[in-house]
Amino acid sequence: MKDLILQNRIHLHLLSDSTGETLENIAKAALAQFDEVDVVKHFWPMVRSEAHLDRILVDVAANPGLVLFTLVNLAMRQKLEDRCRALGLPAVAALDAVSDALSGILGQQAKARPGRQHALDAAYFARVEAIQFTIAHDDGLNHHNWEEADILLAGVSRTSKTPTSIYLANRGYKTANIPLVPESPPPAALYSLKHPFVVGLVTGVDRLVQVRRNRLLTLNQAPDTDYVDEEKVKAEIAYARRIFADNGWPVIDVTRRSIEESAAAIINLYNERQQQDAVLKGDDA
Repeated sequence: MKDLILQNRIHLHLLSDSTGETLENIAKAALAQFDEVDVVKHFWPMVRSEAHLDRILVDVAANPGLVLFTLVNLAMRQKLEDRCRALGLPAVAALDAVSDALSGILGQQAKARPGRQHALDAAYFARVEAIQFTIAHDDGLNHHNWEEADILLAGVSRTSKTPTSIYLANRGYKTANIPLVPESPPPAALYSLKHPFVVGLVTGVDRLVQVRRNRLLTLNQAPDTDYVDEEKVKAEIAYARRIFADNGWPVIDVTRRSIEESAAAIINLYNERQQQDAVLKGDDA
């Protein structure tokens, strides 16, 4: 195995019978657990013929490393695994463990259809609609139809509202966001929403000042304004927190969270509220 690694450099072959998006995400998540690794990726999407596989195996032999694959065709899988075994290379079927577990629980075999997860189903079109809605309702825009949102994010400037909204939209949630500015109170509609799940975003004062200073420098603007004054920033955050508390909205501190982590926390809270609403409806019935 050590022969496959030279000065922390490794060849990673990704073979998929579909777009390879799922495989790339798995590889990216796994590689994030290791430091200072020089990875040479060989990306092979839409592998659906043995002739195509043969050409890939030539490159695999020339650049030995880890082979990660999602192939549903049994004959092609067998050929790939046999060749890798002959070359002394590890070959990992990325989704087998999950598929096997689901098969055991559901009592049925997985459908061997290449790219089946990318079918243009209702969920796909719902995700596209969510993205369009989110873009149209960024930074307080179009507040007259906020009621159509699934989630609404509120917070002072530079608390990652927009990127978090876009991430949530890619997960299928229609998301609006509103900046909270003491000098310009939000529209009254914010306080009478019934359908959207409103979440407040906050961050540490020092972190917020730093982010804002960097923003001003990027825009070639003066770095010494109320926008980055520590006392003013403290007052802004206190103002936002009062609004969140007065309305009973949950709060997410994004100081040490990535966009993905913030979104995951929001989705968990959203799902909890959905479950609570379902229980209440059941009790009313």
